[in-house]
Amino acid sequence: MSNLSKLEFVALYISRKNYLSWVLDAEIYLDAKCLGATTTQDNTSSSQDKANAMIFLRHHLDEGLKVEYLTVKDPLELWTCLKERYDRLKVTVLPRARYE
Repeated sequence: MSNLSKLEFVALYISRKNYLSWVLDAEIYLDAKCLGATTTQDNTSSSQDKANAMIFLRHHLDEGLKVEYLTVKDPLELWTCLKERYDRLKVTVLPRARYE
C-alpha cells in the first residue's frame, strides 16, 4: 500500500543521515500546529492532540522505522526513542559542519 498523502518535509531515513534537519522540521511543524507540547515531559496535551502528533510523526518516518516503533502510541515516547537513537549525531556532525 503506497502512501498517497503529501509529506510536509522529507521523512526520517533509517540510515539517520537526515535526522538533524528532520527533527528541526518536525519541531517547527508541531509548534505551528499547536502540538509541540505533545513531545515534552509533563505535558497535559489532550488525547486528540497526542493522536494528531503521532499521525504526523509516523507519516514522516521511513517504513523500517514505522515497523520498528509499531507499538509506540505516545508521541513523547516515540520522540524520546528517536532522540536516544539519533541525537549523538549532534555531537559528531554539527561540530564538523561548523568547522567546514
